[in-house]
Amino acid sequence: MNYRKHFAAVAVLVLLGTVVTYLVLTAIYALPDAASGEATSIDTLFQGHFLLISFLFALVIGFMLYSIVVFRRRPGEEDAQGDYFHGHTGLEIIWTIVPLALVIFFGIWATQLLRDITAPADDEMVVEVFGQQWSWYFVYPELDDLRTTELVLPVDRTIRLEMQSLDVLHSFWVPEFRVKQDLVPGRVTELRITPTQTGTYKTRCAEICGNQHAYMLADVRVLSENEFDGWVRENSLDPTAMTAVERGELWYTQFGCNACHSLDGTVVVGPSWQGLFGSQRSLESGETVTAGEEYLRNSILHPNDQVVEGFAPSMPQTFEEQFAEEEAKYDDQIDIVEDLIAYIRSLNETAAVIQQ
Repeated sequence: MNYRKHFAAVAVLVLLGTVVTYLVLTAIYALPDAASGEATSIDTLFQGHFLLISFLFALVIGFMLYSIVVFRRRPGEEDAQGDYFHGHTGLEIIWTIVPLALVIFFGIWATQLLRDITAPADDEMVVEVFGQQWSWYFVYPELDDLRTTELVLPVDRTIRLEMQSLDVLHSFWVPEFRVKQDLVPGRVTELRITPTQTGTYKTRCAEICGNQHAYMLADVRVLSENEFDGWVRENSLDPTAMTAVERGELWYTQFGCNACHSLDGTVVVGPSWQGLFGSQRSLESGETVTAGEEYLRNSILHPNDQVVEGFAPSMPQTFEEQFAEEEAKYDDQIDIVEDLIAYIRSLNETAAVIQQ
């Protein structure tokens, strides 16, 4: 039997099968745009895995299909048995050593990659990331502890994210950056990112953290150096020089209230703030209360005491500590809860003016 022509035919079949399988895999598991320095090397590792998977799949399927078609018993042939052989030591050594070598190779590759993307870089910018059910906020220590609910980063600079969870396990993930890291209660975890493309992305929680897990999103904006400097100037505000309403509007975004409470009547996670002040609120307990200053203060600081009917208790219960920390920066010249109440009250006045 001329084995060479059979092996040549199978080799062509395996080659074609590898190419087709690789194209199918990369189409099915298409990755979003690579927008960080880490993403490029991670994508290369992915492609290496896809290529190996495609080759192994084509190798097995190629030999199997070729054997089924070429060596099938045809009509009129005798029902003869093939030659029996017990094994092939050389072949068994090859299919043991080669897979082992491939596993070791990919292990070394991945280990080196992990070392590279977690290594400290010169001139890192530190951003503190805080996750809580079900929102994110970010603090910039190098910018006088500027606090935001969107992550704004300069392009082409390595960012060290120091991450903490205020309640349960969360996971920070921006698909375009590829890298991902858990936020573990009681400890600080780190993640390094070097954005390479300006644009707007989304960070999401990649660890199921409760019934509003799917809504735990935040904008991530990557800006040019000049745009980032402009953003810093715009946000370097002195709250003590603002009115209570202006501060309330600032706190509304900085403390993530906008993630759960709309201003236009839309129901998100919690009740809308439109027309809230002075309205009658039906509670889960069956009571009806007026949304005055006392009710609003208690609802902000102790949200589980008076839960509005139709809504689950989902508001973070750590605002009292967070507010105290922020107020201390301004020598307690401001009261964040009073500012928020003033802002909520102003929404009624704004709506009345619009109606007129």
